[in-house]
Amino acid sequence: MLSGWPFLALLGGIVLLGSSVQRLAGIGFGLLASPGLVLLMGPVEGVALVNCAGVVIGIAGLASSWRRVRLRTMVPLVAAAALTVPLGAWLALRLPEPVLLTGCGTLITAAVLLVICGARLRAMRGRGGAVVAGAASGFMNSAAGAGGPALSVYAANAGWTAREFVPNAQFYGLAVNLMSACAKGMPQLTRPAWLLVAGTMCAGIVLGHLLAARTPERGARRITLGLALAGGVATGAKGLWLLA
Repeated sequence: MLSGWPFLALLGGIVLLGSSVQRLAGIGFGLLASPGLVLLMGPVEGVALVNCAGVVIGIAGLASSWRRVRLRTMVPLVAAAALTVPLGAWLALRLPEPVLLTGCGTLITAAVLLVICGARLRAMRGRGGAVVAGAASGFMNSAAGAGGPALSVYAANAGWTAREFVPNAQFYGLAVNLMSACAKGMPQLTRPAWLLVAGTMCAGIVLGHLLAARTPERGARRITLGLALAGGVATGAKGLWLLA
């Protein structure tokens, strides 16, 4: 694991990129930041930081969009996630690091490919679909820091527009990341590292807000998914290499 200035430089860059995309698209911090933070800090600490950052980003995003949240739709999603978050946290705290790296990389890669393929599943529609999506997302968020894809698949099957998706994804991310952070605790970082995370996160949120009005939705989506796919593959490859 890196330390000193190289560690801080990579940490700041990952958080800046992830938070700006999250503010721009409603999801993306976990997809983009989780692989990099897992490689930089280890699977337990990296995912824990993703969860903590997701809480802050969710609060910031909802400050101007909370009126568009569909609370009735969110109830089954969040309730189902609450049942599977403890399982993901339990596995993350007990499995060996190579197994966790391989598992996180595989989950992220599979989830991104599912979104890229535009999966349409009958089981992901209606209230039953919300329960399935929430359960899958809660487990993946707690174990790998990547609960967004399952929510994206549900939203695609429900016919949500981008305007509808962003505030609801922020609300859901806030709730599930808060549960995940409570289940696993805070990551162990030095004071300079925490200050850097806070500063780059704020900068990323502002940058994402400025880019939101200038970036085509399709272009932002392609960049996010491409980087997330590369990160998932790299994480899984490192895990397999350590297992060999």
